[in-house]
Amino acid sequence: MRLDAEIALAARLAEAARAEIRPLFRTALDHEAKADASPVTIADRNAEAAMRKLIEAEYSADGIHGEEYGLKEGKSGRVWVLDPIDGTTAFLAGRPIFATLIALLVDGFPVLGMIDQPITGERWLGVTGQPTTFNGGAVTTRTCRELSEAAIATTGPHYFSQAEGDVFMALAAKTNHKRMVMGGDCYNYGCLASGQLDIVCEAGLKLHDFAALVPVVEGAGGLMCDWAGEPLHAGSGGQVLALGDPARLEDVLEAMTGHDHH
Repeated sequence: MRLDAEIALAARLAEAARAEIRPLFRTALDHEAKADASPVTIADRNAEAAMRKLIEAEYSADGIHGEEYGLKEGKSGRVWVLDPIDGTTAFLAGRPIFATLIALLVDGFPVLGMIDQPITGERWLGVTGQPTTFNGGAVTTRTCRELSEAAIATTGPHYFSQAEGDVFMALAAKTNHKRMVMGGDCYNYGCLASGQLDIVCEAGLKLHDFAALVPVVEGAGGLMCDWAGEPLHAGSGGQVLALGDPARLEDVLEAMTGHDHH
């Protein structure tokens, strides 16, 4: 799939988001609670508005699904999925591990994904059928011979229900839990694609949280799926797994299956 024009647009979207986000980082920002109680900032809103404007100018027939402004129906079977600041909590705490997430879905499946960190200037790009790049250079996930050697990450325990938390801890117990990482949102998936982490396990994710991550992880040789091992698409629930080494999938699912996570 040749997506040269779309890749170029994604880069312009990321630059537009950076221009809105950078001046507001580590400033005194008012934030309000959204319906799901996560903080919204002016930076979030302005970044998404800037990205939507560019997409509408270039691909008016495409749909747009954004975290802040909802869904604009399209006519092309293609949808751009935007999360202007994934990790608003990190942004508000002055921690540069949030990112702008940009994805393109064709018939419900992610074919292009970008993770862009506006402050550090780090950018992962994944495109179906192409190797994932980090700031222009190819990256690959690392081999993980045993689950007991795996470094696992998740954004935080409070994002799991009680039952989901039990499943995560059952999995984490089988990994090298001294190396377990808490916090990080989408940044963890970039680190996994670059070979620094082995597993990310999360729940409660929405389409705008995971769509961009799939091409990035898979183009680097990793695997993304739900907790049943099924591929992720527009209709997926929020229980998400990323593995740097797909050979460990069976071990991971086995570690999780002793627990009911519904």
